[in-house]
Amino acid sequence: MSAPLAGVRVVEAATWLAAPAAAALLADLGAEVTKIEPPGGDPWRGFDARSMGFADAPAANAAFELDNRGKRSIAIDLERPGGPELARRLCAGADVFVTNLMRRERWGLDAAALRAANPELILAAVSGYGERGPDAGREGFDYAAFWARSGIMALSGEPDSPPPFCRTGQGDHAAALALLAAVLAALRLRDAGGGGSEVGVSLLHAGLWTIGADAVTADALGGAQPRRYDRARPWNPIRNSYRTRDGRWLLLGMTQGDRFWPRFAALAAEAGGGPDGGAAWARDPRFATLAGRREHAGELRGRIEALIAGDTLAGWARRLDAAGLVWAPVSTLGEAVADPQAAANGVFADVPGGGGGPEGGGRTWLREFVVKALLWGWVINPITFGIGWLLGALWCVWDRERQCLWDKIASTYVARSTSGYRPPTAAELRRLGQQPPAAGGRPLAAPAPAPPAPGP
Repeated sequence: MSAPLAGVRVVEAATWLAAPAAAALLADLGAEVTKIEPPGGDPWRGFDARSMGFADAPAANAAFELDNRGKRSIAIDLERPGGPELARRLCAGADVFVTNLMRRERWGLDAAALRAANPELILAAVSGYGERGPDAGREGFDYAAFWARSGIMALSGEPDSPPPFCRTGQGDHAAALALLAAVLAALRLRDAGGGGSEVGVSLLHAGLWTIGADAVTADALGGAQPRRYDRARPWNPIRNSYRTRDGRWLLLGMTQGDRFWPRFAALAAEAGGGPDGGAAWARDPRFATLAGRREHAGELRGRIEALIAGDTLAGWARRLDAAGLVWAPVSTLGEAVADPQAAANGVFADVPGGGGGPEGGGRTWLREFVVKALLWGWVINPITFGIGWLLGALWCVWDRERQCLWDKIASTYVARSTSGYRPPTAAELRRLGQQPPAAGGRPLAAPAPAPPAPGP
């Protein structure tokens, strides 16, 4: 059985997370995705995991690989002569153009210009704040547009604490799913004879959709701001977090308080109910209704806190599961990625390829320098390695200045094979709008810039 999007060609001109993640999802569905990168590569390649709070960074940039799996990559400098033309040639043969470039018209990559050459093209754009309005041209990462500007940040955290930061990519991945849905709808309309179209999603919009229940309620109440969740005085004491005897945390998640309260009170009685005994909880008229439990939330939270502190997380897991109550452990990230439930449902999948670092394959500049220097030292003279070291350094500098397409594709091409990377074939280069390298030569992503005009 063929993949749902087999035969669909996607060109991506985007950096960082949201738009590339959407293109990766299209690749998962079988689309053929070609990623256009600037000469220095997508800056997400060089992002250090220590910026996310990790004590160390893995050899390969796993986060970059996550959002760029299943793609081919080509380096095109849109600021150099020939660069925009090559990008437009790629789009002329594509079904979908995914981008987060701002001011695309300066390179002729706006919807009007691209669809003039390819009326069936679907342009799918991600922006920080939308394509219209006073902030249409404002740059916005998900920290700013999705998290802070949307109101999520102001609603998060304890009442007296500073508003917390979000984790990397939360808003980007939410926006990516929205863009995927928009592209699939646009492809369906095109297949029905509607032609190409332009779709888009903003990080601000994604954020407001994420807290849609809060947003529409606030709007209905004239812009009212709800109070932040207070763990010490929860609205529903059996929907709150508690610490166990072994220092772990669990979350009671019983949103329907009246439905679950009798069962939880019975469990509390069976478990001893803390220092005051649990049998009385079910008989206490103050706790008989959700409104009563909310009114006396501080006292009841204290009783539940003492109850949960009487056993370990493993002990409470057995008790809560046996009673059929809704709860979850507050897992560490390591526990979450190793969770057998996640594995059973295919949350994580091994994909071919590697690296994802600034030059692909996790290579550092020093490692690349050493390899090239030793290579040239051996080719010229196995004894006089000094000359090789100098030529190796010059080669590295030249590579970075000229950004050879051949080197760039070879280092970023994710092959669907166990070996991970392989150079593109001549046929593949032609499909990308390039000629294969002549003997001893390599094609450039764009011609060298013209020499500057002489001064006055």
